[in-house]
Order: sequence, then C-alpha cells, then structure tokens
Amino acid sequence: MSTTTSTTPSAKKGGHAPRRSAVPPKVLASVGGQNLSLIGALVVVLTLFGVLNDNYLSLNNMQVIAEAATITGLLAVVQTVVIICGGLDISVGSQAGVASVVSAMAFTSAGSNALAGMAAAVGVGILIGILNGVVIVYGRVNPTIATLAGLAAYKGLAQLLSNGRAQGYVLNNDIFIFLGRGKIAGLPVMVWILILTALAVHVLLKYTDIGRNLYAIGGNDTAARLAGININKYLIAVYALIGTVAAVAGILLTARTGSGQPVSGSEGLELKAITAAALGGAALKGGKGGIGGTLLAVALLGCLENGLTVQGINSFWQNVAQGALLVVAVVIQQRRNGERPIGLPA
Repeated sequence: MSTTTSTTPSAKKGGHAPRRSAVPPKVLASVGGQNLSLIGALVVVLTLFGVLNDNYLSLNNMQVIAEAATITGLLAVVQTVVIICGGLDISVGSQAGVASVVSAMAFTSAGSNALAGMAAAVGVGILIGILNGVVIVYGRVNPTIATLAGLAAYKGLAQLLSNGRAQGYVLNNDIFIFLGRGKIAGLPVMVWILILTALAVHVLLKYTDIGRNLYAIGGNDTAARLAGININKYLIAVYALIGTVAAVAGILLTARTGSGQPVSGSEGLELKAITAAALGGAALKGGKGGIGGTLLAVALLGCLENGLTVQGINSFWQNVAQGALLVVAVVIQQRRNGERPIGLPA
C-alpha cells in the first residue's frame, strides 16, 4: 500500500513555509489589520507620554483629551463618509466656524434662546452642505477644488458676520453649559454626542442599502450608475450631512469656548479630519473605509497632540506631526493598493 504526502508549493520549490501571523486569524478578521496597527500606535503613545509625565494618564487628562478630540471626531466621521463615496470636503473647518458664529449671534438676537441659536446654525450648515453638493454635481467641479474654494469663502463669511471678533456670550445659558461642560454617566456630553453620531453613521454604512450604495459609488461610479443608483442625489445628500454635522461641531465649539468663534478653534480642523479618516483606512480613491478606524485615528491624534502640549513642545510641531501622519497614511494606502510610484519604472 502506497502512501502520499502533500507538500506546499513553497516546500516543493525548496522555500520556507509561509510565516504565520502572531495575531489569530479570527481576531485579525474581526478587528482589521489597519485598526490593529492604530491600536498598537495608540498604546505606544500612551505608554511613552505616561512614562514622561505622571499626570498624563490621569482620568482628568483623559477627559481633557476626549473633549478636545470631539469636534475633530465629528468632522472626521463625516469626512470618512464623503471619502468613501469618492469625494472630499476641505471646507469642514470653515463650515464649523460659520455655524459657531451664527449660533452665538442668533442666540443673542433671540433673547438668549439657545434652541433658536442651534436651529439657525444647523439650518445654515444644511444650506452650505447643499451648496457644496450642487456646485460639485451640477457645476461639474472637482470636489477638492469646490471645497477648497469653500474653505476660503466660508472663512471669509464667518469673519464678515462677526467683524472678525468672537460673538456673544453663551455660558449664562443652562443648555450651552450642559453641552460644553455637562456629564452623563461620568462622560462629557460632547463625547456622548460623538459616540451617538459615530454609531448612527456606522449603522448607516454597514447595515443599510444607503451605505452599500455609497461604497458602490466610491468603488466604481460607472457601475453604480448602470445599477440604477442616483449618484447626484447621493452626493448632494452626503454634503448636506457634512454641513449638518459641521454645524453641530460649531455649536459645540461655541458651548466649549463660551462664544461664537469665526476662526479660532475651527482653523485647521479640515486637516485633522482628513488625516484621521486616511489614517483610519478610508481610501482617498473611494470605496473603502470605516468609522471604527477613524475613531481610533482621532484618539491617536488627540493623545499625541495632548502629549506634546503636556511636554511643553512647541505647538508648531503638532502641525508637522499631523502633516507627516497624513503622508504616512497615503503612502501605506498606495503600497497596499500596489500603486506604482510616480517617476519610477513599473
């Protein structure tokens, strides 16, 4: 009786057997390689700054980090959505600035009515989002160019409305105090707003036909159009969503600082949001990404920024770090997608 033995292709060729990952396949599949890398980087950052400063890992400082990262997190969540469907919005920071100013000015004009201020800010946010979508869809303008123009235009609008100064004072109102400084079950209200927003968007993307259609649009817009998906409607709706969430971020900025801020607090948020989305695994070509990775990237950026501040490192280095992380994220995406480096032989 003869016996047969099976060999792997590498064994037949005299090569070594494939190296097994140290991470169990089930864990890798459920968490994702990208997310595991972010978790590892986050642990390194926390450990490093925890060793350098005894107060860094304190509960109080963790809450400071969470509150500071909330506004960036909200914008990064919706930035992930627009990147998934093949777009981009560079104007989110300026949108938040307009909403912050409008919320404070409407609050003051309505006799310290917080709900009126918030409604006005959300209404303006929706209008701005729809305007961006219409320019991109019907004006046939590249999303990067359209929202780059919006970055300048909405920043100018916020400064015109406010004469370049902080507007109003909202910390004499219980609702704004609750939003900016209140806590529920030990967590700041701002953090709960981020959690609920992220959870809602995650469910939308992963468990609904709308989410599947957004991935389809970003993956191959021609195939999506042939499948009967109304791409124009989806794109305008996505940019309206961005405007809405940017308005919420602006309201929280007002609640946190105590007044409407035309520039301070909102400038640079677009870079942070895009960096977090890219680090979290959102492919800048569209069709790929998730909210879990984005939130991990937001946490990483927040912990890094706070750690540099606690150590007294020049704040300009924070911008350098953000830019470097964005480049690293894009390089990793290019390598994973097998893209040929520009200028080098195939």
